[in-house]
Amino acid sequence: MTNRQVVLNERPTGLVNAGTTSVVEGGIPVCGDGQALIRVGLLSIDPTIRTWMNDAPGYLPPIEIGAVIRGGGGGVVVESCNPAYQVGDIVIGMTGWQQWAIADDNNKFSVVPKGTGLSLPVVMNVLGVTGITAYYGLTDVGAFKEGDVVVVSGAAGATGSVAGQIAKAKGAKKVVGIAGGPEKCAEVVELYGFDECLDYREPNLARRLREACPKGVDVYFDNVGGEVLDAVLMNIAMHGRVVLCGAISQYNDMSGFGGLKNHTMLIMRRGRMEGFIVLDYMSRSAEAQLELATMILTGQLRHQEHLVHGLENAPEALNLLFSGGNHGKTLVVVDDSVQLS
Repeated sequence: MTNRQVVLNERPTGLVNAGTTSVVEGGIPVCGDGQALIRVGLLSIDPTIRTWMNDAPGYLPPIEIGAVIRGGGGGVVVESCNPAYQVGDIVIGMTGWQQWAIADDNNKFSVVPKGTGLSLPVVMNVLGVTGITAYYGLTDVGAFKEGDVVVVSGAAGATGSVAGQIAKAKGAKKVVGIAGGPEKCAEVVELYGFDECLDYREPNLARRLREACPKGVDVYFDNVGGEVLDAVLMNIAMHGRVVLCGAISQYNDMSGFGGLKNHTMLIMRRGRMEGFIVLDYMSRSAEAQLELATMILTGQLRHQEHLVHGLENAPEALNLLFSGGNHGKTLVVVDDSVQLS
């Protein structure tokens, strides 16, 4: 048996292409003292992976040329020399784009509790990084309170759809999504229960936001950045809060981040804009996971998982996040025998 891996060949310009990565084969890692050997079942495909391919500063160093593509995933423990992991445990952590991974003190994994009644794709979506990001981005960074008017960009995506539903469940006065195209906008309203959804591809987004939120936006959960962020800033409410979660509109733009025109509205409206990284909240993940699991089981939280089969298709799965070809959380199935019991 071998370990198939997707490695970085060259730094991409725009979307990844056939030359960006390649599939190589190596030996299965040896499980040493304090380690656990994991057979990878699913890969979590997240926009931030694209930023790690660039030779640019970030909260984690760039992926080195020739190295396995960094990314989260879920798998099953097949061998353990660490009491924290038992053979048969389903675990989630930084697997990388490969068939086999090692857990150790420098790369810790979370053990998924048995008996949740949820499948592994759902757990990796709503109870994984996606859900935890949405939960703490809204509640802690956004300081959400009942009666707030909330706007979420990337509302049809994995994180945005959950953030909006949390706001609805916690008593938002109105939740408005921003998404691309009539199909995605209809999904945001009909499936995820937002009050309204605006198509950013249509003209005059700032004016349409003003019509949708005549008293301004109390909390803006930003997954997009760029012109969409600027349009919302034009409509920020007094003491409004902008949560900077992502800037997917700019991850493939090698010309650099465009300057904002309307940031002075934060001065006039006494607002604030704050970025965050979900890693800051992982020590509190259980609190979010308990509430999110309850919301799923009681029907308050709807979700979708977009499954792409085959490790070799992980690069194309990443491109789906930027082309809009996915619905909900994008996951790559590496080994469909890895299942939650």
